[in-house]
Amino acid sequence: MEETYHRLISELNGHNIRLSYHRLKVLEYLCRHADHPTVEQIYDSVQKEIPTLSKTTVYNTLHVLENAGLVSAINMEDKETRYDIVTKNHGHFLCEKCGEIFDFKVNPDALAVEGLTGFKVTDRRVCFKGVCPKCLSNTADHV
Repeated sequence: MEETYHRLISELNGHNIRLSYHRLKVLEYLCRHADHPTVEQIYDSVQKEIPTLSKTTVYNTLHVLENAGLVSAINMEDKETRYDIVTKNHGHFLCEKCGEIFDFKVNPDALAVEGLTGFKVTDRRVCFKGVCPKCLSNTADHV
């Protein structure tokens, strides 16, 4: 966590982004909670330490981090956006029972894609939905 946190601070400095206390706390939360949190989860946790924090500040901070390429927004469900501190190529699996998102390794460049000749692809994401092993074992125990 510390290595990632300090690397991201260095990258923010490299982008000439002001490192306010609020931004650093949101960044720290993301580094400590790599479980794809929502704005609500980030706000609820950080606000306990910074009572003056607003949701707008959290949204703005995430927007700044996303524009700098340090965080990616994940929209796997219609109801909420989650944020991922891991920006290298990987896929996501959403458990439809518990709602947890799991990372997995994938090479998007190796995927066979047909029918996009002449298109400019600007984003490559791989997302799967289903039931995780823990939820599957819980279901099997109660059948």
